[in-house]
Amino acid sequence: MKVGLVTREYPPDVYGGAGVHVEFLARELRSLVDLQVHCWGETAEGGDAAVRRHRPAAGLRGANDALRTFSVDLAMTAALEGRDLVHSHTWYANLAGHFAKLLYGIPHVMTCHSLEPLRPWKAEQLGGGYALSSWAERTAVEAADAVVAVSRGMREDVLACYPDLDPAKVRVVHNGIDTDLYRPAQDTDVLTRVGIDPARPYVLFVGRITRQKGVPHLLRAARALDPEAQLVLCAGAPDTPEIGAEFRELVGELERVRDGVFWIPEMLPRPDVVQLLTHAAVFVCPSVYEPLGIVNLEAMACGTAVVASAVGGIPEVVDDGRTGLLVPYEKKRAARHPEEFENALTEALNRVLDDPEAAARMGAAGRVRAVSEFGWDAVARQTAEMYAELVK
Repeated sequence: MKVGLVTREYPPDVYGGAGVHVEFLARELRSLVDLQVHCWGETAEGGDAAVRRHRPAAGLRGANDALRTFSVDLAMTAALEGRDLVHSHTWYANLAGHFAKLLYGIPHVMTCHSLEPLRPWKAEQLGGGYALSSWAERTAVEAADAVVAVSRGMREDVLACYPDLDPAKVRVVHNGIDTDLYRPAQDTDVLTRVGIDPARPYVLFVGRITRQKGVPHLLRAARALDPEAQLVLCAGAPDTPEIGAEFRELVGELERVRDGVFWIPEMLPRPDVVQLLTHAAVFVCPSVYEPLGIVNLEAMACGTAVVASAVGGIPEVVDDGRTGLLVPYEKKRAARHPEEFENALTEALNRVLDDPEAAARMGAAGRVRAVSEFGWDAVARQTAEMYAELVK
């Protein structure tokens, strides 16, 4: 079976959970199907037979990002001729999958890593392009032959946002984790390089600077963290200059009231992130919207306790009280009283920091859960079986 996998992110250009998903799914699928990946590539046109990279049209340089995205989708569609099935990831590639379905008469599978109707803050980044990205996602979802939700919570969101979609088409296939790559690391040289005091516990955040990840909530919550604790923020790629400026201001305010605040804006190599995850006293995920949250699995696979907001698919990953602690988040309530969520986040983090033995038990249980329930080989097998059902 000849499958075209279309995506914005693909190594070496991976900056979010969707890119991590595609990277490992593609690796496992190659032994099961004839796979060709089509992705964005600003530095190189074309590519080898297995990975084709596409640029936005030169004539659209400086245009709205949604228009540039659509030009990549057109290029991908043209290159998908001869494939038996197309599988798209995120709105950046959904139109390529939809157009290939129409043009070549092949099934279109799309995986929902997030949903545009649930990310209204994207209008800050895309302006009027948000209406275009929303249209692209809706068009592709409602016409797709199968829609993959990465969690049960995401499936509910898909059906709520797109009520015209046949529920039988929406399947749950969880994200996975490579527990050979993400496993406890003994070295501490990265901590030394960053300046982290290994004798003091630290709270770790890894993620993009975006409304979705709830970083402002974390920075305000961190003001009341145990004074002994350090805070390490692996945070970059702000959605907009305004969000980036807000983040820098909050970090500056925090540094004025406590020491041990470390901001790492650049994307670190995976081994460095694994080391930081391993030695953290607790990993924190304060997201206000999260279909699943691969980064929580990464922390668990490294044997670290997790404190996360109870949104989307996170409760399907973090077992409250066993592998970490979940903090309730209710969107409308938090909009009026953000301090309630922030205070609860502080309390949960301090509970873990104050009980290292319980944190160690949670970390060990998280590693077991990641290994036993979230392997990429199982994800790929489920995906290939779905392809076989659709290609007849």
